[in-house]
Amino acid sequence: MRRHGPLCVGIDPHPGLLDAWGLADDVEGLRSFALPVLDAAAGSAAAIKPQVALFERHGSRGLAVLEEVLAGARERDLPVVADAKRGDIGSTMAAYADAWLGEGSALAADAVTLSPYLGFESLRPALDLAAETGRGTFVLALTSNPEGASVQHQGAPESVAAGIVAAARAENARRAWEYAGPCGLVVGATVGPALEELGIDLAAFNGLILAPGYGAQGASEADLARVFRGATERVLVTSSRGVLRHGPGPAALEAEIRRCNDALGESFS
Repeated sequence: MRRHGPLCVGIDPHPGLLDAWGLADDVEGLRSFALPVLDAAAGSAAAIKPQVALFERHGSRGLAVLEEVLAGARERDLPVVADAKRGDIGSTMAAYADAWLGEGSALAADAVTLSPYLGFESLRPALDLAAETGRGTFVLALTSNPEGASVQHQGAPESVAAGIVAAARAENARRAWEYAGPCGLVVGATVGPALEELGIDLAAFNGLILAPGYGAQGASEADLARVFRGATERVLVTSSRGVLRHGPGPAALEAEIRRCNDALGESFS
């Protein structure tokens, strides 16, 4: 983020995007889509965020392409957030943690998204392994989909979302870190006044914030600056379709990544 700017490029190989790029909706199309995005993001983006489900839908061969993307990102020193949204209990959660955060796993990323709706402490195996291996997690708190409010806003002023933010802050307070704690949050750029209405102050949060909703989902640079006022230096802004529609040429993709970073940097300053 300090080197390139706050943009995290989503690798979301939707069938419609594959078609727009002139690619078949199969494993070869998946690979021909994902690798140019990786090339464009290396050296220009803060991170990439592959949408795991869109690789899983192609079965084991799709996951092999994801492993190739992860290996290529490691070679390029490009951080990866695996957008897997895992959440379970006990040994099952531990298995998810091993897959996405464990040393030696071909699927290991620098961070993984987690769902806390079986209870924040159900994520303990992943939280502990992330801290142990120097990786991170992003826990869903206030998401960019409008349906999320039906759960996340419940109980206000002691809302579900506020409880997740408080738990993540407490988790980071237990750990040793320099720039930000290993437990981050997912907070959508499209949440509007919800943070203020729920009494959530992200300026006091001690971890990174993954912010979907920029670009194609409707949030502008000004929206991001307003929603995350006081916390913009720790916000990782994600854009998928907004960047990917400029493909398939890596040069055009890279130019759009740099344009977004410049626009975000100006808005955040």
